[in-house]
Amino acid sequence: MDFNSIEDIDNVRLTWNVFPTTKIDATRLSVPIASLYTPLRQREDLPILHEDPVVCRQCQGILNPYCHLDLTINIWNCPFCNTVNKLPVPDIIPLQCQQEFTTMEYVTSRRNATPPVFLYVIDLCLDDENLSNLIESILTSIDLLPEHVLIGLITFGKNVNVYELGNQDVSINSLTFNGNKPYTLEQIESILGLLPNSLVVKSSQPAQQKSAILNYRGSRFVQPVSLCQYQLRMILEQILKDSFPIKRHERPMRATGSAVNIALNLLKSCFDQTGSHMLLFSGGPCTYGPGMIVDVPFKEPLRSHKDIQGDTAKHYKKAAAFYDNLSTLAAVNGHTVDIFVGSYDQVGLYEMSPLCEKTNGAVVLSDSFTTVIFKQSLNKFFSKDNFGFLEMGLNATLDLKVSKNLKINGMIGHGVSLHSNKEKSSISDTEIGLGGTTAWKLCNVTPHSSYGIYFEIANNTSSVGLDNNTAFIQYILYYQHPSGEMRLKVTTIARNMLAPGSDSDIGEYFDQEAAAVLIAREAINKSLKNVETNDLLLWLDKILIDLCIKFGEYTKNIAESFKLSIKFSLFPQFIYHLRRSQFLQMFNNSPDETLFYRHVFLSEDTTNSLIMIQPTLMAYDIEAEEPEPVLLDSLSLKPDRILLLDTFFHILIYHGETIATWKSLGYQDKEDYQYFKDFLNLPRQDAGELLYDRFPLPRFVDCNEGGSQARFLYSKLNPSNNYKSLADSFTTAVTGTFGTIVGGANSNASGAVILTDDVSLQTFMEHVQRAVVKSTN
Repeated sequence: MDFNSIEDIDNVRLTWNVFPTTKIDATRLSVPIASLYTPLRQREDLPILHEDPVVCRQCQGILNPYCHLDLTINIWNCPFCNTVNKLPVPDIIPLQCQQEFTTMEYVTSRRNATPPVFLYVIDLCLDDENLSNLIESILTSIDLLPEHVLIGLITFGKNVNVYELGNQDVSINSLTFNGNKPYTLEQIESILGLLPNSLVVKSSQPAQQKSAILNYRGSRFVQPVSLCQYQLRMILEQILKDSFPIKRHERPMRATGSAVNIALNLLKSCFDQTGSHMLLFSGGPCTYGPGMIVDVPFKEPLRSHKDIQGDTAKHYKKAAAFYDNLSTLAAVNGHTVDIFVGSYDQVGLYEMSPLCEKTNGAVVLSDSFTTVIFKQSLNKFFSKDNFGFLEMGLNATLDLKVSKNLKINGMIGHGVSLHSNKEKSSISDTEIGLGGTTAWKLCNVTPHSSYGIYFEIANNTSSVGLDNNTAFIQYILYYQHPSGEMRLKVTTIARNMLAPGSDSDIGEYFDQEAAAVLIAREAINKSLKNVETNDLLLWLDKILIDLCIKFGEYTKNIAESFKLSIKFSLFPQFIYHLRRSQFLQMFNNSPDETLFYRHVFLSEDTTNSLIMIQPTLMAYDIEAEEPEPVLLDSLSLKPDRILLLDTFFHILIYHGETIATWKSLGYQDKEDYQYFKDFLNLPRQDAGELLYDRFPLPRFVDCNEGGSQARFLYSKLNPSNNYKSLADSFTTAVTGTFGTIVGGANSNASGAVILTDDVSLQTFMEHVQRAVVKSTN
């Protein structure tokens, strides 16, 4: 099966593309039945209907190509509950019932009264250079906003300032809050003079009335860009760093928690259930008031992984609970929190993580606000589609329907469960009843936002009137389009159920790339629940070994006899690289960095997630006409070669020893060596193409053999040659998303020695093979 082509149509990748009939058979597969769904993945030919969907009167499933139609009596049968429903138009097959339209988008009759809202929350405890660059970047981003969107401004240092916008006299007025105390919604509404939350804008009201109410509610603090852009620019250009003095050997008093609290309550008061973004720009940890991460004196260090795990982090639990409560407030109201960090040190991203995890907010981690990473990532955040609308869905919910032979186990991704109307963590372990649904609040959705949905077989093969040979899944995304339209995107898929006892055929339908990503999501989710790393590695090893036992070919007790078909050949090396990745190994990463890597991984689609697990490596040889993909292996290190590494988070150009020497001698600057100059520029051009669609912008590294930054490359390579032993040979073939890579060399003749204690992929597979052939299964 061509899984990429299927994904292009329905935005779905499944671990298994046929399902076993019984729960026992599904358990024996080792890898769970799961899907990776990317709802807003771009598709030029997506059919859009300007009408409300036709829904089942029993289960609220939506009319789709898998419904049974009877035009003689104008009815349709729902594949999820078998309820008979009337067709909307007699004697006509609806467009959404045609087989090529398994994915449809509806522009519903309900229109949202309020455009998207962007509330900027700016840290003023920065040095002059950092602050001036931040203000410059924010001014640029405001110029990228469509004129109809609403915007607000809050700044904070020791205190928090909420700015009035839209004054006719263009004066600068703000209300100041004490940054050392939390405020309730009622207190904030009273201080800001906001109307009670009961006054809402209904879609049935005339346009003039809606506009008047909108201009009345919160107009002093949130205004359309077209009305307040000049005043906002004037305010930002006159903003100065926080005026409270900083004592020697002390951190600035930074009331981040109080600022976030005030911002989210302001949004709740004025824009409840309206798509909104709170953009937090932070240059250091919260040291003052609620949500404090660390105390002001430098003698108190920022917490480490060891402190958090050992329960010795002084402020961690209280701060984490504070931000978790705020994250629930944001998620329930459909508001998204985006965090942009510009600091060499940690800012408390680990404690603030629920804010962006529950709302699917963006996280950008950079050393300062002067960096290209921050500036270009902020611009990319406001990317527009071909029609000039921002590339995002707001205030989104995801609802799933399944046929009665399936159950939904939960979702791993950025959102909160709406099951039983209770807010839960990012994965719900609650099983639903037969024919029921599971729904999640996603808040923000981008073209790359992906969600892992996990299923199990329901063992309900005796249901009368149902097609028990087929399982049906329907994904229903309801969201606010940046144009103000309320849209519904519906994808319905069907997969065959295998006859009992024929599960050996299921291997032909295994998507090893989707499986690796969904297993990685499970591993990260377990890690977030404080499962020990060693236990995680054992869990991964068991999945791999069990899968190899079931689908591998081997002779008992003869390791050399072990073989895997091409359908499974990539999966072991994905697991190998996942075990070594920064998603599970926290060594040499701060809590903030670990959170950042995990957050981005749980946000991305299959292709980008695979790059994070197993980076791509391109080789440029001076005598070769074209670059070629090579093994992610120490054997690929050669003195006369340039390598281009893409880890998603880093784009690295590595010059072999010979190339680096020629470069240091300045051959590229001599007229007779133009070809060498062109050769050096080629990987840079390719690196630029990789950056085009990447968010956040990766860190660019240019290094030479033996240089300190070459460690970014060495840490990702399979150490076929290491200081402990040199493998005699290595030959492998890799076929997958990134093309075909075939390599083989005698390790004593090529490659470089990597100083690491990690075992090589070859040694890892030898252990796996021995465990498989010695199994008693």
